[in-house]
Amino acid sequence: MKVLVTVKRVVDYTVPVRVKDDQTGVDTANVKMSMNPFDEIAVEEAIRLKEQGIAHEVIVVSIGLPVCQDTLRTALSMGADRAILVETDLDIQPLAAAKIFKAIALQESPQLIILGKQAIDSDHNQTGQMLAGLLNWPQATFISKLKVENNCVQVTREIEGGLETLLLQLPAVITTDLRLNKPRYLSLPQIMQAKKKPLQIMSASTLQLDLQPRLKIIKVVAPQKRRAGIKVSSVTELFDRLKNETQVW
Repeated sequence: MKVLVTVKRVVDYTVPVRVKDDQTGVDTANVKMSMNPFDEIAVEEAIRLKEQGIAHEVIVVSIGLPVCQDTLRTALSMGADRAILVETDLDIQPLAAAKIFKAIALQESPQLIILGKQAIDSDHNQTGQMLAGLLNWPQATFISKLKVENNCVQVTREIEGGLETLLLQLPAVITTDLRLNKPRYLSLPQIMQAKKKPLQIMSASTLQLDLQPRLKIIKVVAPQKRRAGIKVSSVTELFDRLKNETQVW
């Protein structure tokens, strides 16, 4: 089985986000970047499938500027076999990303596509669902457990009422939740070996797709600082504050 995994380069989750002075977006200049955490979980799960002998090849794909090669090399260090970078300087929104991933999927013919459920920079949570729709493949989102057998994939996902188990016929698209696994730490030998693995670079223009943005960002602002908490000495004082003060929280 061939597994295709998508990865995105985002501002590292440990870095405080700064909004640009003109409020057009987030300032990424001289900021630490890394692989989207949910995508890292997707890569880890694909590699575990390979280690179990279920998958024979893991391919990672990213979209963006040449610097995204660093993110792909990280995925190769984790154990992916080869990587594809679709180069573009356009603002790639979820629908455009889904179109690109569909084109790559048609070229590579994977039996399973794994995506992180969302990217922490935009939090759209749309690409996986759109990709499944474009391919007309079954899909399962926010999965916390995965098992492949008999040309099917059984997944467990969290819903409001508890847990839901689904059985999907392959090929299929799935998106990962935080509870699926814990990505491995990288060793120096793994990082060095990744430099020898193939990384294909192609221009997005060669795919002949309509990638123009459909959404327009009006303004980006930092969230308001939360008010300091207050302490009360009794239940009576608590009810008095709730009753007589506005914006207690």
